[in-house]
Amino acid sequence: MSEEDDIRRILAQTRHIAVLGIKTEAQAGQPAFYVPQYLVEAGFDVIPVPVYYPEVRSILGQPVYRRLADVPGRIDLVDVFRRADDIPQHLDDLLAARPRAVWFQLGIRHDAVAAQLRAAGIDVVQDRCLMVEHRRYAACA
Repeated sequence: MSEEDDIRRILAQTRHIAVLGIKTEAQAGQPAFYVPQYLVEAGFDVIPVPVYYPEVRSILGQPVYRRLADVPGRIDLVDVFRRADDIPQHLDDLLAARPRAVWFQLGIRHDAVAAQLRAAGIDVVQDRCLMVEHRRYAACA
């Protein structure tokens, strides 16, 4: 199966997206806010998991969770907006949450963490924008 086939399959199987590193409405011009906002508008259930902003209780009208493992219900995909150097600190939480897939946004790549996630049976996409890929494949559907 090609990477393109994998991306198409992941998108087709995804309804619930936890966004690790999401920004708040106050940072609406940053990708870590407007990409999740696009996903909500596209019909996905977006679960905010900010790293900063301890005072914030909701983003995009949804309650905030501080750890992926605390999110109730199934997470189909974790969309990661963290610098590559920060990703290893989230590995245990990613593994505990057991999403079907983890998506490292455009410019984000961590091969060692990706290998550990894959070894646990979790699909991984690296260095691609979820919004761009969704638009591309939604246009083809």
